[in-house]
Amino acid sequence: MAQESISGNLKDLSLNSNDMATNKSNLFVCFGEMLIDFIPTVGGVSLAEAPAFEKAPGGAPANVAVCISKLGGSSAFIGKVGEDDFGRLLADILKQHNVDNSGLRFDHDARTALAFVTLTAEGEREFVFFRNPSADMLLRESELNIDLIKKATIFHYGSISLINEPCRSTQLAAMDIAKRSGSILSYDPNLRLPLWPSEDAARSGIMSVWNLAEIIKVSEDEISFLTGGDDPNDDEVVLKKLFHPNLKLLLVTEGSAGCRYYTKEFKGRVNSLKVKVVDTTGAGDAFVGGILKCLASDSDLYQDEKRLRDAIFFANVCAALTVTGRGGIPALPTQDAVQRKLSEVTA
Repeated sequence: MAQESISGNLKDLSLNSNDMATNKSNLFVCFGEMLIDFIPTVGGVSLAEAPAFEKAPGGAPANVAVCISKLGGSSAFIGKVGEDDFGRLLADILKQHNVDNSGLRFDHDARTALAFVTLTAEGEREFVFFRNPSADMLLRESELNIDLIKKATIFHYGSISLINEPCRSTQLAAMDIAKRSGSILSYDPNLRLPLWPSEDAARSGIMSVWNLAEIIKVSEDEISFLTGGDDPNDDEVVLKKLFHPNLKLLLVTEGSAGCRYYTKEFKGRVNSLKVKVVDTTGAGDAFVGGILKCLASDSDLYQDEKRLRDAIFFANVCAALTVTGRGGIPALPTQDAVQRKLSEVTA
């Protein structure tokens, strides 16, 4: 399908998105880590060479929750932070962005997780984490807000919470509650290899919940890792090794190039926008927030390829706008910003 065909329908998508802003019946519940990213004030240098750092709230599941709220949706976050200044800051940031933080817990002994991020000249990232252990690793099943989970239209999670107990068992319990309550399960592995004991442990841990999800977003690098080095651009590899019978939608993000999509009925690719990249932190989370917002509001997207492509382009625009700013949550776009960009595309 030509890019012109997608652009021709974006005005309709923009109108639908405005309608969705007033519909609060869909609740998105995001489970996992929330932390403080320290981002160098200049790119292309090592941590040791960075002259200074800016602190930015982050953590993939929290980013998704905030993104959905900034796009006009209703979202909640479930996780744990330290009973410290950073933890209280993160709780306040959720509240400031109208994210329900009633599922956020505080640990009196462990600290809030920190991550130092190095940026290449192209805005790509490497991470150094401080979690020994951090509070997010210590969330217990008894601390879950079960009523909140049961209300989820879509329950979204990653794999970092699967690395250590007790959080691993807590995540599995939350997924089970959500599934039994009729929620759609959404999974973004968000591979952070240095946090896992080994590559084998990471591959096994990520794949241990793979067949439970109905929506999965994965990157090209993650496909190569999970398949043991297979070509991430080979549709046969993706369909044979990663697509499963419970899956409604598999999304493969390709950075600035856009996204590939796979359903039971069709597959294809949608281009993104060309923008000046400052920092890629949060881009994948913005994409996830954008596509989940569309999917929850239109249950027919899985069967209607044209409308699905429009929704994916909407998500691509969310990601593209995010990389033009610095930091995770601060750079996530508002609904108005996305609509302005869509209007430029269709002008």
